[in-house]
Amino acid sequence: MRAREGRGEAIGHHGELLQGVFEDEGARLRRGLVSLPCRHLTSKAEFRVTSKESVSVVPRRCEKAGRAAELALQRFAQAGTGGHLTVESNIPVGRGMGSSTADVLASILAVLDYLGIQVSPDFVMQLAVNAETACDSTLFSGPAVLFAHREGIVIESFKNSLPPIDLVSIDTTPGKAVDTLEFEPAQYSPAEIELFRPLRALLRHAVNISDLTLLGRVATASTRTNERFLPKPRLNDIEAIGVRHGALGVQAAHSGTVVGLMFDPTSENNAERLALAVRDLRNEGFEASIVAQ
Repeated sequence: MRAREGRGEAIGHHGELLQGVFEDEGARLRRGLVSLPCRHLTSKAEFRVTSKESVSVVPRRCEKAGRAAELALQRFAQAGTGGHLTVESNIPVGRGMGSSTADVLASILAVLDYLGIQVSPDFVMQLAVNAETACDSTLFSGPAVLFAHREGIVIESFKNSLPPIDLVSIDTTPGKAVDTLEFEPAQYSPAEIELFRPLRALLRHAVNISDLTLLGRVATASTRTNERFLPKPRLNDIEAIGVRHGALGVQAAHSGTVVGLMFDPTSENNAERLALAVRDLRNEGFEASIVAQ
C-alpha cells in the first residue's frame, strides 16, 4: 500500500432525459435511465488507511460512501484494512441530482487510487449498487448510456455523447427533499412500457445525430409519463414559460424535485432566451437558475 491519501472525484446530474423500463439484449425487461450529467456538480473524496478495521467518514451523513469504501477494501485490500474517508460535495441533497451516487463513486475511486488499482467502470458501478441499492450512470464519461440503475449494468451504449444542452433549472419544492432510495419504484402500465420502446429509439437517433430538438421531445414525453409517480408542482406553468421562450423541452429528476427547461446553446439569442425564461419563472414564484453545459 502507498503511504499517502487516495483521491477520487465524481460528478452529479440534473435528473434524467429518459427513464422507464426497457428490454436488454436478451429481451428481459429492466428498469433503466439516461442521466443528464452536470460537470460543475462534483463530489470529492480523500481516503487514508488507519489502524482501525472499519472506515470512519466525515461528514457522518455520508454513511453510504463509507460503506462503499469498505466494500472496495474488502475486495482489493488485505483483510482487516480500515481507514478514514473525507467527502466534500457541492451537489444539492434530496433533489434527485445524484449526490449520493457521486459520494459513493468518489469514495470507491479514492480507495482504488490509494491502492494503486485500476478497474473497469462496470466493476465500479457494481460496487456502487451494492453500497446504495441504486446508482446513476455518471461515471461513464464517453458515449451516452441507457443504464440499469438498480443493477449497475449498461443496457445500451449509444454511438455518441450527449450534445451540449443549456438548462433553466427549477427546484419545484425547495423546502422538501426526496429520499431517492426510499422512493418506491414506478409501477408502469403495459401501455407505458410499450411507449418506452419508441422513445428509446428516438433518443438513440437524437444522440447519434446530435438532434437537440428530438432529444427535447423525448425528455418531455418521459417527464409527462413519470409525472404521476412523483408530481412536480405547476409543471404545466413551467412548460408554458419554456414554450414562450423557445425551450426545446422539459426534463426532470424522476425521483427528485428539479425540473429543467432545455435550450440549444448554439441557437440565435440563446442567452437572451435563458434570461427571459428565468425572469418569468421568478416572477411566478419559482426558484430558477441557468445551468450552462
